Amino acid sequence: MTKIPTLITDIRPALSADARGICTIYNDYVATTTITFEEDVVPDSEVAGRILEVTDAGLPWLVAVLEGRVVGYAYATKWRARPAYRHSVETTIYLDQEVFGHGVGENLYRRLLDELRAGGLHTAIAGIAQPNPRSVALHERLGFCKVAHFSEVGHKLGHWVDVAYWQIDLDGVKVY
Repeated sequence: MTKIPTLITDIRPALSADARGICTIYNDYVATTTITFEEDVVPDSEVAGRILEVTDAGLPWLVAVLEGRVVGYAYATKWRARPAYRHSVETTIYLDQEVFGHGVGENLYRRLLDELRAGGLHTAIAGIAQPNPRSVALHERLGFCKVAHFSEVGHKLGHWVDVAYWQIDLDGVKVY
């Protein structure tokens, strides 16, 4: 089997100026897939506001840049609002489909998890609309374990969609 070479990308914190590149990636998923439950394309200004909201909360939002172009992004948000949840986050990653299979997602996600660990967080949780075998494979390669499956909790593009959850202990102690 031929190994696809890893693309070397710059991974850095997202800036409001990255909103257009992020929207280029995300809005394709919004318009054509059930991977996100957002139904209307998101304007650059909305994404710029989301970046600020995440980073103002002290959480990372990272972009992968290849030859000056955003080709992927990953970030974490609070898992829930109650104070006892403060050590847990929900993670998100999206990639330009042109870079699938070239290591961009894994490198970007590893960096996100490293930053979460460095920030003293304990648990990361990822919700994945089903089916999404690429995302499931990525999460499991990184050590996430499936912990829940909810049937038909979303409806988009004329289909009922399941959502499953994967979880990782950032301290590396517990295996689910």
